[in-house]
Amino acid sequence: MAGTYSSDKIKISIKNFFLLEVSSGEKKFMKNFFSNKATVIMFICNHCPYVKHITTELVRLSNDFIPKGISFLAINSNDAKKYPEDSPENMKKIHYKLGYTFPYFFDEKQNVAKYYGVKCTPEFFIFSGKGNLCYHGQLDDSRPNNEIPVTGSDVRNVLHNILKGKNINLISKLSYGCNIKWKI
Repeated sequence: MAGTYSSDKIKISIKNFFLLEVSSGEKKFMKNFFSNKATVIMFICNHCPYVKHITTELVRLSNDFIPKGISFLAINSNDAKKYPEDSPENMKKIHYKLGYTFPYFFDEKQNVAKYYGVKCTPEFFIFSGKGNLCYHGQLDDSRPNNEIPVTGSDVRNVLHNILKGKNINLISKLSYGCNIKWKI
């Protein structure tokens, strides 16, 4: 497991891509899942221990905020040939096993990860309903074996502030996890 930090030079707006959504087995436009309140885009995968450490909170977080009009999308951009645990077939199994309430997309050509400048899993982006980036980085301070509880506090705080109508300038808190498994 090669650990790395997320980029600290992210200044982008939300963008639509046409990707395989694994639970349905169909290619879909990401924009069909964007919200006019806020959209959380999570770069995750199946094999990363940093992602495995937070999956229960991902489900809890999405269950707490989807009913309030905030959308969640998960994207796996890893090379599935070198990391078969991250294949679309295995993504679908994990989607159902863990009870993901959000779409889980496979970024086969890695164009989405390149556009967003993603460096690790997990890595989070929160966009306002207008498509402006409000937050980039970690879920919270918890990591495997650091004994800090997984709460999703960094993402939760931003989402609570969005729901309260607060104007949010870009907040960035470096995430740490497994590097994206790029194709050569």
